[in-house]
Amino acid sequence: MKTSYREAMREAIREAMSADGRVFLMGEDIGCYGGTYAVSKGLLAEFGPDRIRDTPLSELGFVGVGIGAAIGGMRPIVEIMTVNFSLLALDQIVNTAASIRHMSGGQFSVPVVVRMATGAGRQLAAQHSHSLENWYAHIPGIRVLAPATVTDARGMLAQAIADPDPVIIFEHVGLYNTVDDIDWPQPVDIESATIRRVGKDITLISYGGSMPKTLAAAEVLSKEGLDAEVLDLRVLRPLDTEAITSSVSKTHRAVVVDEGWRSGSLAAEVMTRIVETAFYELDAPPRRVCSAEVPVPYSRHLEQAAIPQMETIVSTAWNVTGDR
Repeated sequence: MKTSYREAMREAIREAMSADGRVFLMGEDIGCYGGTYAVSKGLLAEFGPDRIRDTPLSELGFVGVGIGAAIGGMRPIVEIMTVNFSLLALDQIVNTAASIRHMSGGQFSVPVVVRMATGAGRQLAAQHSHSLENWYAHIPGIRVLAPATVTDARGMLAQAIADPDPVIIFEHVGLYNTVDDIDWPQPVDIESATIRRVGKDITLISYGGSMPKTLAAAEVLSKEGLDAEVLDLRVLRPLDTEAITSSVSKTHRAVVVDEGWRSGSLAAEVMTRIVETAFYELDAPPRRVCSAEVPVPYSRHLEQAAIPQMETIVSTAWNVTGDR
């Protein structure tokens, strides 16, 4: 059945709320307005204002409420309009949600799911367009997911809600309109990376909104004579080091694509793990394709120039092989 990424997220929320009365959704403009990206459209009429709760414009406040509800036995899904706005809730997420199990000696858990839009490409300018996934992937005590496909968007939420600890789900704004065929929804593994394309000459590693560009680059490379394997990290914390090592050990070359800024990026962490675990398997130094180190511009041509593009991935892959 043809389903969009947006619809997949909505159906996952609907299914979770129908199955468990403890699950509720809260966030800015998610009720009458239906959500900034229309993910929650129609849910207010179906479940009512007690379970679809519009919040004030106070991320620090309503994320804290979600954490408290989770500790009290509920299963909240907290929607933050954009990753940039989540910075206002960093104290709640990092100092509270991620730390309570440790600080209570295992007596308390925080089964809260925090969903947020991330990424550029929609001309939403600097305060709505950054990719800060690595900030959260740095923090022990939380699980970080980045579904890149309609199937993952549909299947990851149930697993996230079942997790006894905090889970953050990053939904790239460029993916909401993507459409794919999905069968009857099945739970999706939230522990492991997955191979999206098998290849033998080079490994392209990416996640989230950069995955379509990476797959497109792999197809171009294939036509040019370079057989690229594509690894979708999809779980950013904990990183699946074994999958990364296994693929690179097979292809002996790697390019990491990450919409975050180059300095201190998730790509840097992935490259470090490649060097730590597969250094003697490498035939060339790994390379990365990241966003330019500037605030994301509003102007479309500048925005496109600032973020990773398929053509850059292709040229970087050829640079690694030394054949062009």
